[in-house]
Amino acid sequence: MSCLITLLEMLKITGGRGSITISGRSRCQNRLFLLFRVFLGLPNEPKGSWELVSVNSGVSAMHSILLPKVNKVLMYDATIWKKSEIRLPAGHCRLLNKTTGENDCYCHSVLFDIATSAITPLELHTDTWCSSGGLSVDGNLVGTGGFQGGAKTVRYLETCQGYSTQAELPDGGFIVVGGRDAFSYEYIPREGRSNAKSFFFDFLRKTSDKDENNLYPFVHLSTDGNLFIFANDRSVLLNPKSNQVVRELPALPGGHRSYPATGMSVLLPIKLHSRNNEVIPAEVLVCGGSGHRDAYTQASKDIFYTALEDCGRIRITDAKPVWKREIMPSPRVMGDMMILPTGDVLLLNGAKRGCSGWGFAREPNLIPAIYHPKARLGNRFRALQASTIPRMYHSSSVVLPDGKILVAGSNTNNGYVYNAMFPTELRVEKFSPPYLDPSMIGHRPVIIADRAPKLIAYNSLFRLQFRSTALKIEKEDIKVTMYAPSFTTHGVAMNQRLIDLGLEDVITEMAFPWIHTIKAVSPPSGRVAPPGYYMLFVVHQGVPSVATWVQIK
Repeated sequence: MSCLITLLEMLKITGGRGSITISGRSRCQNRLFLLFRVFLGLPNEPKGSWELVSVNSGVSAMHSILLPKVNKVLMYDATIWKKSEIRLPAGHCRLLNKTTGENDCYCHSVLFDIATSAITPLELHTDTWCSSGGLSVDGNLVGTGGFQGGAKTVRYLETCQGYSTQAELPDGGFIVVGGRDAFSYEYIPREGRSNAKSFFFDFLRKTSDKDENNLYPFVHLSTDGNLFIFANDRSVLLNPKSNQVVRELPALPGGHRSYPATGMSVLLPIKLHSRNNEVIPAEVLVCGGSGHRDAYTQASKDIFYTALEDCGRIRITDAKPVWKREIMPSPRVMGDMMILPTGDVLLLNGAKRGCSGWGFAREPNLIPAIYHPKARLGNRFRALQASTIPRMYHSSSVVLPDGKILVAGSNTNNGYVYNAMFPTELRVEKFSPPYLDPSMIGHRPVIIADRAPKLIAYNSLFRLQFRSTALKIEKEDIKVTMYAPSFTTHGVAMNQRLIDLGLEDVITEMAFPWIHTIKAVSPPSGRVAPPGYYMLFVVHQGVPSVATWVQIK
């Protein structure tokens, strides 16, 4: 009864619109809150919302990454077409052929301002189509590979033709795995240097097939320092120090998950404590793809197989890892899978039939889904609010500091084509997950910027302060999470990871009852959190703050 009275005291109904604001709720009150939503005729659970933020991104956002120092999203397409919807400034053109005088006056890369949607044109000198990338320790882009003249380009590296995956290592370096006709991997040397050779990787040869269903492999750094590498339907753990495969994992049943079958994968959020065990559990989720080895070949004949509807989840740090199967709300191929600040996972974009390739998919999957990793099996997925814009081949997604998801791209055409079944898409959207619903936003925490760390060391105690409308904060209702921005392309979110930090205490400042201090413990090593920039969130009862940037090294 006291719970109900307390809730009634805190519940404020805004006249005329039926929206409600809660200023701090216990778990008991949360349950009652859902009952009040039903009573007011509101949906039981928010499904999120979409907003169109730009009608012209200038370039087709085949590749995207959020840059921490400028808070802008870098987008680029492919220079091979010599065309986009934004010209290089001041009449500048890039000379392509000295003999013929052929040039390219169009821009193929932009910086997209996440606050204003303004775009800044950038010039590319080599083709980045089907490339890979990540952020250095200092927050700068390190891009590798591409197409034709860009295939052996650094952005630091002499490497293979595109379709490779780049992953950050515990020391802040990078490994590049695979590529077309490249059954190998190599480490990115320092700027101005090149690699004498790559490391032959027989695993990639064994997982290849007629349709090349092992391109853009999924690569995740495990908490023990080994690299989880998944291609086609198989995976291994590779020790990057000894360059030895330390374990072959069971095959994932059901079909093929790598490009062009193109499923999705994430390293699930890493849960830390103020004092951690020697082995910190790490789990991987792989979803979607195609159940047919020849999906690419058949799509070229206008036969489009239904995509896979299942997922596999595996704890890669177990002594005997096994895959556990789960079912999504709908089939999905070529989708994106993004980790939210809360630790939930968002699945969006892609199609229900076909595979990756020029015009090789049908039936856009417009309905995103959210996955709750800690919920009971069978209750982890939930369908969310549908978009109205198909996001097919060459779409991309980016998690933003305000907790929204930037969604851009989609080009199933060999060029900028607008009279096709799925035209080249230049519109940019933002998706607001359910935690940004008006009924929940009232008790969103606000990090006090000058009371949050800008730089932290490993395995150290640090403090940060936040404001809240709640007078009392329970430690169990608070999370502090660190999110590493991903380089997103072709359904792969490279280097994406979320760390749920261990907390020692949450204190309410007596002189300022709306101010709360968190004592948190930073990650123990680069194996758990590679050095670099992260978005730092405070999450209160499932609602994240706007992030501040923190560097760990």
